Amino acid sequence: MTALLAHEVVRVLGGRRVLDGVSLTAAPGRRIGLIGENGCGKSTLLRVLAGVDEPDAGSVVRPTDLGFLHQELPFDAGATVSAVLAGALREARSDLAELERLGAELAALPDQEPSLPGLLAEYGQRLEQAEARGSWDADRRAALVVDGLGLSGVDPERALGSLSGGQRGRLALVALLVRRPSAVLLDEPTNHLDDAAAAFLEAQLLALPGSVVVASHDRAFLEAVCTDLVDLDPAVGGPVRFGGGYLSYLSAKRAARARWERQHAEEQQELERLRHSAGVTAHRVAPDRGRTDNEKMGYGHRAGRVQQQVSRRVRDASRRLAELEREQVAEPPVPLRFAPPALVAGARAEEASGPLIALRGVGVPGRLAPVSLELASDDRLLVTGGNGTGKSTLLAVLAGRLTAGAGTGTGTETGAGTGAGGAVHRRPGLTVGLLAQDTVFARPDRTASATYARAVGPERAERVPLSALGLLAAADLDRPVGALSVGQRRRLALALLVARPPQLLLLDEPTNHLSPLLCDELEEAIGAGGPGAVVVAGHDRWLRRRWRGRELELGTRPDGRPGTRPDGRPGSPPDLR
Repeated sequence: MTALLAHEVVRVLGGRRVLDGVSLTAAPGRRIGLIGENGCGKSTLLRVLAGVDEPDAGSVVRPTDLGFLHQELPFDAGATVSAVLAGALREARSDLAELERLGAELAALPDQEPSLPGLLAEYGQRLEQAEARGSWDADRRAALVVDGLGLSGVDPERALGSLSGGQRGRLALVALLVRRPSAVLLDEPTNHLDDAAAAFLEAQLLALPGSVVVASHDRAFLEAVCTDLVDLDPAVGGPVRFGGGYLSYLSAKRAARARWERQHAEEQQELERLRHSAGVTAHRVAPDRGRTDNEKMGYGHRAGRVQQQVSRRVRDASRRLAELEREQVAEPPVPLRFAPPALVAGARAEEASGPLIALRGVGVPGRLAPVSLELASDDRLLVTGGNGTGKSTLLAVLAGRLTAGAGTGTGTETGAGTGAGGAVHRRPGLTVGLLAQDTVFARPDRTASATYARAVGPERAERVPLSALGLLAAADLDRPVGALSVGQRRRLALALLVARPPQLLLLDEPTNHLSPLLCDELEEAIGAGGPGAVVVAGHDRWLRRRWRGRELELGTRPDGRPGTRPDGRPGSPPDLR
């Protein structure tokens, strides 16, 4: 198997060097995770490795049968699921057909036939290729992968245009895993996967004999799959490769950052000392006083010797200063740090006792099975459940954006009420903030800082600057909102919420599109106790494993059938723990 190699790759986009001399070796059996902040070049590097984009400098050597997730569906919207699967099986079936043809030719040739050695060599090459692809097992593997990624219930004759985005993404993964290319490139492969499907994907990738390069924010996936992590965030010597999974990376990353900061601080101290020597010391040390009577005879000789010594020291300091200024370590960029003010400003002890909000048998027909829960003023609640069980819908009900029992005309959304849709009780004057999965701003031409100031007001923007929240880099503050990445827009939306903290903060998949380190910061902030309730709906396995608050599992679909639990088993009625 051929290794995937990139040497000194440079890629310039929009006048900015997204990749600046990146080198990478992905040998067979190595599974390399690309990690870093949004915009650091993970997806760009994958596209260059795949040959979709050409580098502006540098070179890439890749296997001929490389597989790239974004290239796995070269079909129009009218193509069927079965057509995609047939395309994925084409190479394996071609291997078997060719082996059958070559075998028949070999059987028909006499032993002394001159073409026999060449035909045997061709048969051996095709046999080796078929074994590497698992061609004899391809149809069984296809059925297994379709089921493992949750697509067994999809009609094979359905058109791609009728599938959801998540289904199309999973179908692309099916096509890639069935092919078993010798090198695999994946961009956020666990998006739209539940626990069972993510675990299945991890097992499939661990079993691949070739190399894997994956860009992912999924910390659980990185820990389970990767043999190495490459951090594309700025570093002293460029991208850094760390051995091991996410936990090993965290430890090494903190140590490397500390070394960088220490080296920069020591160099700055040395520069200051040299500047002092070159610019000040000479004037203080050089003879600048009159001669005494006892010094008249030797003054000229001693003064000349002192002046030479001082001049030499000044020259040495100046030379060293010039060298160090040329070669000094760059200042470490300020890392993004989620540092919000208190999640609830001015929570008052004299507020009314009782829950902030209480739901009694609240459901939304077709979207959310009946749920009952209460939220206290300092609650931390994690809402989990399989696809279709209504996590986002529940948050919309809590936010007041959906009326309980919508479509029946019997639900009550404010105060206390009864009816088929249940009842919602809210504390009077309750302030609620919702971070939805889809972040849309009315004025994409307005800059991030202007959007922030207009939303929170100039006084609040001055008291809690956007830059102080650590959610956007300084270079992005004056960029139009429409030019920001999906992750950056979500960070801006989160900034608008924490700058004017609500009494109830609702976060729908808050770790989507955030770098792993920022996810850690966010989880630490929202998990801390204190005034202000926080409800998080999420499928993030790393977050769920470390959650210390209450949990609400939605295990029943709105139509009454059991939903898929996060572990892939049939669901149960909502269980508040």
